[in-house]
Amino acid sequence: MDTITIKTIIEKGLPDCTAVVNNDMRDGVHFDAEVVSSAFDGVGLVKQHQLVYGTLGSLMDEAIHALALRTYTPTQWAKK
Repeated sequence: MDTITIKTIIEKGLPDCTAVVNNDMRDGVHFDAEVVSSAFDGVGLVKQHQLVYGTLGSLMDEAIHALALRTYTPTQWAKK
């Protein structure tokens, strides 16, 4: 799996989304991502992560071993 594919899937699956995906271990199965989306407004952290995982569907069971997430609303991102 590659970072561009993961980024594209996440961004297509969430409204007003920007994702930055990294594979620092360079192994193609361990990733980390920063995801900003208006879908996270008024939603708790666990649900935010579930929304991201949901965009990836079965890839989380097969091609992706681990995905560390940092999620933000657009307002939170602007304050960062």
